[in-house]
Amino acid sequence: MRHLLTLEELDRAALTRLLDRAERFRSGGAPRELLAGRTVLTLFFEPSTRTRTSFVLASKRLGADTLNFDLSHSSTSKGESLLDTLHTLEAMGLDALVVRHGENGMPAYLAQHANTRVSVINAGDGTHAHPTQGLLDALTIRQRRRDLENLHVVICGDIRHSRVARSDVRALHTLGVRDIRLCAPGAMLPESPAEFPGCATTEDFDDAVQGADVVIMLRIQKERMAAAQFPEAADYHTHYGLDTRRLALAKPECQVLHPGPINRGIEIAPEVADGRQSRILDQVANGVAVRMAVLAELLAPPA
Repeated sequence: MRHLLTLEELDRAALTRLLDRAERFRSGGAPRELLAGRTVLTLFFEPSTRTRTSFVLASKRLGADTLNFDLSHSSTSKGESLLDTLHTLEAMGLDALVVRHGENGMPAYLAQHANTRVSVINAGDGTHAHPTQGLLDALTIRQRRRDLENLHVVICGDIRHSRVARSDVRALHTLGVRDIRLCAPGAMLPESPAEFPGCATTEDFDDAVQGADVVIMLRIQKERMAAAQFPEAADYHTHYGLDTRRLALAKPECQVLHPGPINRGIEIAPEVADGRQSRILDQVANGVAVRMAVLAELLAPPA
């Protein structure tokens, strides 16, 4: 691997290798000097707490030099093109560039036009992909259920605008999960079933969650949808919020995931977000381990 742009480029063996490596790192098996002398820069054109911070922590824990690119004080604010910014940063000897951008395909565009061997990692682009989130969600689920082929997984929320849903589905399908159900109001379901091959879709959350092993709740992305598409918060929670009554329809040990940030009382009730079946903070911890694994794979591949 030179870049990580989507999970489409990973087969089951490669994906499993990354998850296995992340598990070792999570249990303390990462040598701090592994990436000594390497330089990782984060380039985020959209706000981020979890993803950016976890990439910084991941690179530091592996011994890399880490920089955060400050857009507000950079030459991009003076009109410098993104490619000129890329080539300027490359000339300083970067080894990895972690990119988040609101436009679909921008990390791949930068990877295509890079002049050096810099590795580009997609930290989320538009509605297209968020590969490390897909990996960390798969790791979180796998930690408690190894028989992934038999899982019934529900993903509920703003499917249409969700790069997380796209990467989660890809990761889970690659690992053998056959039963994935997408649930949302009609305006938030995929425009075409071809966008999520092999997934069932429904607007009935009570029906979707029956017997579920995993429920992944998604953030309502107001910034990516027309105002007319967003229902009243109370009405949304009534029909599509995960509360204790609805969670009781799932299997007793159903895992609850959410990529964050959480809109409490809209997508998920506080007692569920903080309850015993919630894996939300495990996702956050696994995010650091997964990003360590990705950086190690790209910058220090095993001999």
